[in-house]
Amino acid sequence: MKALSMRRLALLAFCVLGAPTVAFAQDMQAGSVTGLPVPRYVSLKTDRVNLREGPSKEHRTRWVYQRAGLPMEVTAEFETWRRVRDADGTEGWVLHSLLSGRRTALVAPWSKKKDEVFPMRATAGEDAAVVARLQPGVVISVASCANAWCRVSVGAINGYIRQERLWGVYPNEKVD
Repeated sequence: MKALSMRRLALLAFCVLGAPTVAFAQDMQAGSVTGLPVPRYVSLKTDRVNLREGPSKEHRTRWVYQRAGLPMEVTAEFETWRRVRDADGTEGWVLHSLLSGRRTALVAPWSKKKDEVFPMRATAGEDAAVVARLQPGVVISVASCANAWCRVSVGAINGYIRQERLWGVYPNEKVD
């Protein structure tokens, strides 16, 4: 049997043992590669992104995402690879060049009610006019978040939605 190099041994240990998953935004740490916060939200840059079992192209593809802009949560970093989690909780590794820092979110992906909709309002407030009604799972662009509201857009429609109704921003996170 060939002796494993230290790098391959570290990679093997990382894949088998995994990286710790941080559950709360206040527990963020700096990523070992980028120095950016981990965990953090990003989005898919292209319409075809392979989610792999480990951080290399030799690892099996577990899933293929086919939607640019889909939000992902980065939970670990290893060289040019990022361990990500989607809104369903599926985790795997993605090449960093397929991810974007552009902030997007999903509207209430946890909602199970078939006809439920969520109002996008003209200003940040429950009494503001409704400019759109969004179904669960709609991908929106996030411009900013403050005081429990996020300024968002879907196509050419701009408005505000309650932060708690989004997957892609942390509770009480301020996004500029």
